[in-house]
Amino acid sequence: MKSWIAVALAALISLSVHAADAPTVRVEPIAFTTSADSIQRKQSIKGDQTAQYTFNAKAGQILTVDFKPSNTSAYFNILAKGADYALFNGSIMGNHFLGPLPGDGEYTVQVYLMRNAARRNEVAKYDLSLKLVNNDAGSGTRTK
Repeated sequence: MKSWIAVALAALISLSVHAADAPTVRVEPIAFTTSADSIQRKQSIKGDQTAQYTFNAKAGQILTVDFKPSNTSAYFNILAKGADYALFNGSIMGNHFLGPLPGDGEYTVQVYLMRNAARRNEVAKYDLSLKLVNNDAGSGTRTK
């Protein structure tokens, strides 16, 4: 009986340690409207923190993302809900995205520090600009 209690106590302690190690995620929903189709954020992340900016979009809408970090180990990804891979990977592709979105649904722009910087508990201040516009493919022009 005493060994069972010791095992249960060790499991509880282990769970609390792992919960403390879990990365902190800040989620901010973005609502694009026809009169305000762009947003700017000046924020920061530290260590293993991530910031996620979520929004709904339609297939073919043009998304522009500009990212200006103070730390060269900070990047952003663009993810479509339910997709198996990132639509855009900033650590490979850079700090600017401009392109049409492939489908209707929820998208996330995720800001993070690379693992080496996160382990050192570094800070990254950043300016993030998101713009979403409709694409009028018939005329070749973009409209709001």
